[in-house]
Amino acid sequence: MPAVRIRIMTPSAGEVYAEITEENPETAGAIWDALPLEARASIWGDEIYFSIPVEVGAENPREVVEMGDLGYWPPGNAFCIFFGPTPASRGDEIRPTSPVNVFGKVEGDPKVFKKVRGGERITVERS
Repeated sequence: MPAVRIRIMTPSAGEVYAEITEENPETAGAIWDALPLEARASIWGDEIYFSIPVEVGAENPREVVEMGDLGYWPPGNAFCIFFGPTPASRGDEIRPTSPVNVFGKVEGDPKVFKKVRGGERITVERS
């Protein structure tokens, strides 16, 4: 899949762009094909997640991710946005509840997602 971008929108964080990476092409392709998506945000530490209509197994899953990574969590069919430590983190690392398939990266400062509250509408679409 060539480099493509998505737009993530919430009332409190506004529009944020992200690039879909080639690290996990099966995951990236399945999510791209499912767009546009709309859900209610759930918050877990400095992570936003929400279930999406995508089913993909583990694909090079990571136990620790980087600031701004977009991940897919296979057990919950969830789209995850990481912008800081979670309750599972040790020290300054960013650790999902269990390994995720990283499929993208937020452009700019991902800490803008700290403004988002649980239950807030989140939309993801092709850019």
